[in-house]
Amino acid sequence: CDAGTAFDGKYLYQIAEARVDKIDPATGDVVASIPAPGKGGDSGMAWAEGSLWVGNYRDRKIYQINPETGAVIRSIESNRFVTGVTWVEGELWHGTWEAEESEIRRIDPDSGVVMERLEMPRGVGVSGLESDGADLFYAGGGGSGKVRAVRRPKRTAA
Repeated sequence: CDAGTAFDGKYLYQIAEARVDKIDPATGDVVASIPAPGKGGDSGMAWAEGSLWVGNYRDRKIYQINPETGAVIRSIESNRFVTGVTWVEGELWHGTWEAEESEIRRIDPDSGVVMERLEMPRGVGVSGLESDGADLFYAGGGGSGKVRAVRRPKRTAA
């Protein structure tokens, strides 16, 4: 397995080179496979809104794909390498890591506009991203061997 695991409530989805495998967690059997949008350059995956959301590192994109066919529904451009993708409370977030700078970004899933940035200290990389479904992000630290917990900013009522 290369980069990215997602769960739709019934099945696991795992990026494996240039494909995404759909796995029955009760048996471990691969029940279907679809092409990965990055053809092996994928860098994280999440399940939301009935779709798989797959980051593509070098192409600086996030793809929304159909979990049955692999067809690309939407492509979102980023101006930074995409190192992980997660959803929490209806918000799309992704990790970036380029040179010695990393961020965790909230983006508009329709336009790709960056809505919020959480800057990491210089030299701290974000190599993967997952949410606990509430207040924390877990960010992989690449070669550091660390996983960092990063508090998600609270939303204020409008």
